[in-house]
Amino acid sequence: MRFTIREIVLWPRRADLPPRRLNLSPDKVNVISGVSKTGKSAIIPILDYCMAADRCAVPVETIRNSCSWFGLLADTDEGPKLFARREPEGQKSTGDMYIAEGPSVTVPDRAPTKNTTAEAVKRRLDELSGLTKLDFDYSRSGSGFKGRPSLRDLVAFTFQPQNIVANPDVLFFKADTYEHREKLRTIFPYVLQAIGPETLAAQHELRSVQRELGRKERELRDLQELSERWQGELRASVVQARELGLLDQAVSESASRDDMIQLLERAAGAEAGLHISSDGIDDAVTELVQLDREEADVDMDLVSLRRRLAEMSKLKGNAARFRGALTIQRDRLGVARWWGSLDDKGHACPVCGLQGPREGIEELLLALTALDEGVKRSGAVSASLDREMLRVREDIKVAVEKLQGITARRVEAGHRSARAKQARFRQSEVSRFLGRVEKVLEVQRALGQDSVLSEEVEALRRRERELRSVISAENVEAKKKRALRKIAGLAGRLLPKLDTERPDDPVELSIADLALRVIGQHRADYLWEIGSGANWLSYHIAISLALQQFFIANPSNPVPSFLIYDQPSQVYFPRRLAGARTTRDDDDPVLDDEDVEAVRKVYETIAGVVERSNGGLQTLVLDHAGPDVWAEVPGVQLVEEWRDGRTLVPQEWLS
Repeated sequence: MRFTIREIVLWPRRADLPPRRLNLSPDKVNVISGVSKTGKSAIIPILDYCMAADRCAVPVETIRNSCSWFGLLADTDEGPKLFARREPEGQKSTGDMYIAEGPSVTVPDRAPTKNTTAEAVKRRLDELSGLTKLDFDYSRSGSGFKGRPSLRDLVAFTFQPQNIVANPDVLFFKADTYEHREKLRTIFPYVLQAIGPETLAAQHELRSVQRELGRKERELRDLQELSERWQGELRASVVQARELGLLDQAVSESASRDDMIQLLERAAGAEAGLHISSDGIDDAVTELVQLDREEADVDMDLVSLRRRLAEMSKLKGNAARFRGALTIQRDRLGVARWWGSLDDKGHACPVCGLQGPREGIEELLLALTALDEGVKRSGAVSASLDREMLRVREDIKVAVEKLQGITARRVEAGHRSARAKQARFRQSEVSRFLGRVEKVLEVQRALGQDSVLSEEVEALRRRERELRSVISAENVEAKKKRALRKIAGLAGRLLPKLDTERPDDPVELSIADLALRVIGQHRADYLWEIGSGANWLSYHIAISLALQQFFIANPSNPVPSFLIYDQPSQVYFPRRLAGARTTRDDDDPVLDDEDVEAVRKVYETIAGVVERSNGGLQTLVLDHAGPDVWAEVPGVQLVEEWRDGRTLVPQEWLS
């Protein structure tokens, strides 16, 4: 995908100051040289943030405190596009973005105003790259690592920040985190074009076809098993239809399956003409139905009477207990009646010495009178209950006699209607038989030679074979191996031009490990098994350039066509601690001649690949090394040199 950087833009927080603009050439090795702490390592986070990264990794304090927006002006296949994003102001990130598109795009002199979101920019970048909208989760496992590829995944091949460019353990940008590493493993075959959009579509269709085929095969298998079980019953069913009077034609021993099906279809159609008529049958059936209704009514009355008798028995028991309680209370108060009968006013109590009846005797006599009345009333209630219970028992006796009469009539009617009973049984038997015949016919029709289900199964099987040929695992693996061999060959041609100890040993890129292996005479060594930062840097430069050469050779490849290296010469800096001479401040070391030659090789190798790409690849190098190291290398141009107070952020922005 053609996606090169025309400008990197920073807008200040102060509205009276113009934006900071860095112009890059599309077909050169662009170099920003400078000492430490000038903002070189912020370039990659700024570009990544403007390309809709999930978080802002732009360094805090100086840069983020002085900038309000960051921008990227890119040249694409659809023309120039400006992507700008607001500084998050203490947050992890912000979704506020600005995008400008058209035949020509002008960079605003003042900080832009939000007109889109980061999610919308992600979708726009995916459209520009021509990425498929299908995911890799064919089996619908729900794994986030099997999602559709995004341009956010492809920046792994465009950025080589300071912590990656000479890292023995990590080859690609952000591949040091688990989620990015797993997603990169998933999409790598797609990036290598071993799996294309057609293959992905075929994979998804294959899963759908397989699910549908499995379901229909199970249906067909169930029907076939059912047919095998019922196939032997066809003849028996025809014979039984003849016995029931549904057929007037006997079946021959040589009758075929189709002949027997036709006979059964005729028997099934004879149901409408089946009438059993005989004198007295209807009357007998009517009498039996009427007896059923009468029995149900009497039974309901009997249940009601029994329930009422039980409730009255319970009530009578409660009344008897209540009367007993009243009688006990009345007997206890009976002494009051004797006491009140005493007329001797001067009679004194031998115990308490009171003269005459005790005070309150009148109240006791009144209570005693009330108890007498209660006992009489409870006796009257019991007598009423006895009469009602006697009546209910009589009703129960009558209901039982009615049931006995109905039973006797039913038996008599049964003896008189044996013919009716036989007719009813035969009618039921015929109905059941016809139901079985309908099911047999349904199965046999479904399993005919022209069965729709069989045709659907065969069509799905053909489609499955076609899709398997498209997505053959052997073909995909062969394409992947060819692509990896080609990339390894491209890297192998670059290694002799770099500062490596084993320039002639072939290399191998492992997708499973996302690592590089160097193939020696006796064994294959991973990059982390090989010492020296110079070796690590050389292999990073070689493999990243080889990948870009592979991508450029395939115009439909979605990877952006630029590469950015941050501090490739850093592996040579530690020598200054052992006495390397310096002529500038401690942040700007001067390399020895041997190191200068090694760093120059890096620039020459990058410039050679850019030149051979015929404008297809753009590179940007952020480095300590100054023009004295790479000035004589063709195709290398200085963008800016950040020394002597010149930095990414202008000094007037900090006041």
